[in-house]
This record gives sequence, C-alpha cells and structure tokens, in this order.
Amino acid sequence: MHVLVLVGSLRSNSLNRRLADAALDHLPEGVAATVSDGLADLPHYSQDLDVEPLPRVAAELRAAIGAADALLLVTPEYNGSLPSALKNAIDWASRPRGASAIAGTPAAVLAASGSPRAAQWAREDAVRVLTVAGADVIEDTVGVGSAFDAFVDGRLSDDALDTALRGLVTRLTHEVEAARAA
Repeated sequence: MHVLVLVGSLRSNSLNRRLADAALDHLPEGVAATVSDGLADLPHYSQDLDVEPLPRVAAELRAAIGAADALLLVTPEYNGSLPSALKNAIDWASRPRGASAIAGTPAAVLAASGSPRAAQWAREDAVRVLTVAGADVIEDTVGVGSAFDAFVDGRLSDDALDTALRGLVTRLTHEVEAARAA
C-alpha cells in the first residue's frame, strides 16, 4: 500500500510538514508513503495547459495520485481556507472529468495552525473540495491548534491528539483495504 502526502505549506520546516511527518510515523508496518514536493512548481490550472503534452509537473502529479492507494492532505489555513497550492493540485488531479486520477481515491485531511481553531475552515474546505473532485474522503479530520508548541521531538505532545492522529491514519489504511476487498 502506498500513501501520497500533499502538504499545503511550501515552507521547508512548516508546522504542517511536521504534522505530516508525525502522521507518517503512525503508518502501519508495510505501508509506504511519499510526500509530494512539486506543488510550488505546478502551474495554475488552465484548460489551455491541460492538453498533451501536459506540463511536466502536472503529469507527474497526476501519475503520482493515480499510482497512490490513498491521499493524505495536510493543510494550513490561509485567510480562512486551504492554500492555493493545494486547491490547484486538486484541480489538476480532478481532470479529465470522468477519468481523473483522484476519482475514488481514499483521502484524509489533517491541519496544523497557530490559531486555537486548528484550521477548522481549511479542513472543512479541503473535505468539500476533495469530495467534489471525486475522492473518497473520510469526513473526520484532525486539526492541531496552537501548533507552535504542539510538537516535541517530531511527535505531538498532546497524547489525545496523537491518538486521534494515529486513528485517522489507521482508518485511512483500512479504507484502502476495504476498497480492495470490495
């Protein structure tokens, strides 16, 4: 099983990258993961660009999502919503309509924010956008609020929050297993 992780913050040591790393530590044995690193180079979606040959980064993203068994979307909250880099990636992955790479892919959403609201609006928007794009999204999300102090040695310092993170990651892998069995 392979999980593709899309991190919406483009900063190298962002809170959301730390959350993604903490989530990856909870993947069951035998589950591999890749963190996509091309979102900063992905051109803004345009039907004018969505022709063969696709821009290299867009083709690579679609191929990576198509090859993944599941998606883990990790989002900061910018101006009350998910960042444009993530929305743009979902837009590219949702095309072509009827044969998109993201259709039917199990997905889960995480978020870290300096705000105590834990990027609630970004998480809600991410679930909605992924659902409209055709992903099979787990509606429960995990948000880490006041995240500047939430990590110690790469792990969440709040045991209940860490348990919730482990639970969501485990549920995502179970969704993949259930889809394979169906």
